[in-house]
Amino acid sequence: MTVGERTLHYDPATYFVMSVDLPAIGSVHPAATGEPYLAVSLTLDPAIAAALIHDAAPQTGGMQPGSGFSVAPVNLELLDAWVRMLRLIDRPDEIPVLASAYEREILFRVLQGPLGWMLRDIASPDTALSRISIAINWIRRNFSQPIRVETLAEMAALSVSAFHRHFKAVTALSPLQYQKRIRLLHARSQLISGQGSATSIAFGVGYESPTQFSREYARLFGRPPSKDLAQATQLLRGA
Repeated sequence: MTVGERTLHYDPATYFVMSVDLPAIGSVHPAATGEPYLAVSLTLDPAIAAALIHDAAPQTGGMQPGSGFSVAPVNLELLDAWVRMLRLIDRPDEIPVLASAYEREILFRVLQGPLGWMLRDIASPDTALSRISIAINWIRRNFSQPIRVETLAEMAALSVSAFHRHFKAVTALSPLQYQKRIRLLHARSQLISGQGSATSIAFGVGYESPTQFSREYARLFGRPPSKDLAQATQLLRGA
């Protein structure tokens, strides 16, 4: 999983926590035995996290706070909670009673682990992470519009220099790089799903120059839009 200039590797022995919406790019390396790649995820609920923080004993140590994403080893307690949650797929009548309890336990196990500080930051309204998330949500809603870093810093109630520093620490990207990455990911999704030509999509996501769009698209995805579309179409037909 790559976000900005950071690449993290995770496997069945680890879990991945992302505390804010990030433009991540992932690649799957199949097992030599040919086993399929399967993954499960859980959307973090700040209200549940806040309640757990209130009820749980305070924890110290762990990883250095700052980044909005990281990986950590899975322990038996966390794995057991996930297994019980997944067994509910075959017991739908038990979901209304047990699912919320298992979700709470999963979050509790994460809270007690080395990435627990992320949940604390998500649930606390005055942390740098929660302030940066305000700006991130605005960019994701308005990615096609020009942005001023001064305006984003004001939203986050931070000075421009502090905003830059915290934003880069959380996302591994500058605010403008984050916006560009969001634009290009949206553009690629629209292109492959046939929602328009490369030029019309470029203008739609906020680019003023199709040439610049094509250049930055190729830099991120390894191929210009036309060749990327051709390869994606070929792969889909093969599948």
